[in-house]
Amino acid sequence: MAELPDVRFLTVAEVADIMRVSKMTVYRLVHSGELPAVRFGRSYRVPETAVTDALQRPVADVG
Repeated sequence: MAELPDVRFLTVAEVADIMRVSKMTVYRLVHSGELPAVRFGRSYRVPETAVTDALQRPVADVG
């Protein structure tokens, strides 16, 4: 069996705390495909690297 890299998965609540947004915003990002996630049963887990990448992306200021 091939070795799996050490990937740390975060809950939606943990991602929301890190990104300083609501859990609903995290769910929207996951459902839109902007934030990759894996579904375990009825809950989602987001790779920590995906959160880091999302926070480093430039944000457009609309308005």
